[in-house]
Amino acid sequence: MSNSDVNVLVVEDNVFNMELTVDLLKSYGYNITKAEDGYIALEKLKNTKIDLILLDMQLPKMDGLELLSKLKNDPETMNIPVIALTAHAMLGDKKRFIDAGCDGYISKPMDIHKFKSQIDQHLNNDR
Repeated sequence: MSNSDVNVLVVEDNVFNMELTVDLLKSYGYNITKAEDGYIALEKLKNTKIDLILLDMQLPKMDGLELLSKLKNDPETMNIPVIALTAHAMLGDKKRFIDAGCDGYISKPMDIHKFKSQIDQHLNNDR
C-alpha cells in the first residue's frame, strides 16, 4: 500500500493544529479527512474507509476519551489504529491514553522531525 492509498482521519478542533497536521500528512502523500469534533468524526467514519486516526483529546461536545471508547467498542472501527495527538504531556498522560485504548501517543507541540516515523510505525503495523 502506497501513501496515496492511506486515509488518515484528523480529529482536531484547533484550526492552527489542524492545518499543521494536515499539511504534514499531505506532504507525506496521505489522503486526509478532517473532523472538528467527535460527532463529525463518527459521521465521516460511516462514509470513508480510514486507516489511521489522529485524535486530539481535548475536543468540544465529546472529548477524545469518549470518542475513543465509541471507536473501540464499535466492530466497524475497533481495529483502526488511534494515536492520541494531545497537549496533555504530563507524567502519566501517555499511559492513561494508551490504557484507554490508544495505539500511540504524540504530544503537542509535536516534533515534526519525528512525526512521520511515528505515523509510519502505526501504519506499518497494520499493513
